[in-house]
Amino acid sequence: MSIICKLQSMAIRRLSIILYLCNMFRKYPFSMALVGVIWVICLIPIPESPLSHVRFIDKWTHLVMYATLCLVVWWEASRQRISRVLLLTWILPVLMGGLVELAQRYCTGGVRSGDWLDFLANATGATLAQPIGWWIFKRFWKTGS
Repeated sequence: MSIICKLQSMAIRRLSIILYLCNMFRKYPFSMALVGVIWVICLIPIPESPLSHVRFIDKWTHLVMYATLCLVVWWEASRQRISRVLLLTWILPVLMGGLVELAQRYCTGGVRSGDWLDFLANATGATLAQPIGWWIFKRFWKTGS
């Protein structure tokens, strides 16, 4: 009897996670799509390009990706009138940046390498997006658009 209860409990937890993710995709479709794109870009092998020789191009890319993600989240959160915007727009992207770097280090078989300076660039991009995002939030929140 207890095995059945444990299986039911596990099924309920998995279902609640799936429902939570579905709700997140419904509320934040562009943000969730961008999160997926960032994970793919950060875990696939990157070929040589003409920009490969630009100094710190990798860091600039991380900064722009995370600033863009935070601005999109700000925009979607302002339209949804979310009260815990800071959690969505800064803390979660910074944590995701750390997880991405750990995944690059330990899950790519040496194809990609985790770099703490990339993590710093992720956090910097998320931080630089905050004043612009705050302006977006205030503008949409006041007008009710």
